[in-house]
Amino acid sequence: MTTFSLLLTTSPLASQDVASALQFASAALTAGYQIEQIFLYQDAVLLAAADIDLPTDEPNLSKQLAGFCQQHQIPLLYCVTAAEKRGLAMSDSGFIAAGLAEFAMRLTNSKLVQF
Repeated sequence: MTTFSLLLTTSPLASQDVASALQFASAALTAGYQIEQIFLYQDAVLLAAADIDLPTDEPNLSKQLAGFCQQHQIPLLYCVTAAEKRGLAMSDSGFIAAGLAEFAMRLTNSKLVQF
C-alpha cells in the first residue's frame, strides 16, 4: 500500500496550497492510501500560529487541517525552527512541534508530495 507524506511550505495567506493539500489527502484516503504525516515548513508554519486573526468571510484552513488530521489520526507537525525564526506564538490545537530530522525519519516508507 502506498503511503504519502505531505510537505507544505507556502504561506496559507498567499496561496491555495493548503486547500489543495487537503483535497489531495482526502482523495488519497478515499482511494485507500495512507498519509504518514503532514509537515509544515517555511511560511506554512503560519498555519500553527495562535495569533492569526482571519476575517470572518475567509475559511479557516488552519482549523480545517487540524480537524482533518485529528479525524484521520494523521500527525500534523510543524518545524519548530521555522516558527521561531518567524517569532510565532504557537497553537496547541493539534499541531506537534518537530524538527527536520523527525520529518526525514518519517519519510523512509512514504512518498513525498510538496505543496
